[in-house]
Amino acid sequence: MPRFVELWVYLSATPLFGLTATLVVYLLANAFYVRCHSAPWANPVLWSVVGLATGLLLSGVDYPTYFAGAQFIHFLLGPAVVALAWPLWQRRAELRARFGRLLMASLLGGAAASLSAIGLAWAVGLPHDVLLSLAPKSVTAPVAMGISEKIGGIPALSAVFAVLTGMVGALSGKYLFDLLRISTDASGFAARGFALGTSAHGIGAARAIHVDANAGAYAGLALGIQVVLASLLMPLLFRLFSTF
Repeated sequence: MPRFVELWVYLSATPLFGLTATLVVYLLANAFYVRCHSAPWANPVLWSVVGLATGLLLSGVDYPTYFAGAQFIHFLLGPAVVALAWPLWQRRAELRARFGRLLMASLLGGAAASLSAIGLAWAVGLPHDVLLSLAPKSVTAPVAMGISEKIGGIPALSAVFAVLTGMVGALSGKYLFDLLRISTDASGFAARGFALGTSAHGIGAARAIHVDANAGAYAGLALGIQVVLASLLMPLLFRLFSTF
């Protein structure tokens, strides 16, 4: 037992701990997800977060120590996002023909996501800075933080809202699409994926990729368009309305 304690103290203080913990927890969560036949509630990202957060709390390891190792996986987020371009390239003719409609759907979907959040926040009387922090909730977290800073919100709070939005979309999307009777053929999966990418950004896109290649491709496209539109339009619109 003393040797085990010494080993634990050593591992918990080195980058190896964060890297190993993240890989082990995710592999276990993904195995559980596969065993549950890819049920939305068994989402491996959700249970990885829960498992890692619980482990850090119980072990007393602080987040900076954990992230010293987990940053190696965090670095791979960039290449992973770039890799989403490959399925889009495979469907380039199809996307070129539909680009106008997809751009309009992205614009309307992003506006609906942002305005509904702002409206609900205003209706329940949330503080102004919290209301602004909710505006970019459907954009991937790093971009949401940048937008939040530009419009007067709280970047850290926007990151939390973005992650929660992604998880809610990934968990509830299938049931909502089934309720709306959106088909599961190629065009239906394209619509499902695009909706998930628009409203639930990267986490929704990850769920779409797990389910169907076509859904994953359109989710990646929606994620990218949403980032560009929100980054360009949201600060401009908030600056415009603040002058009135």
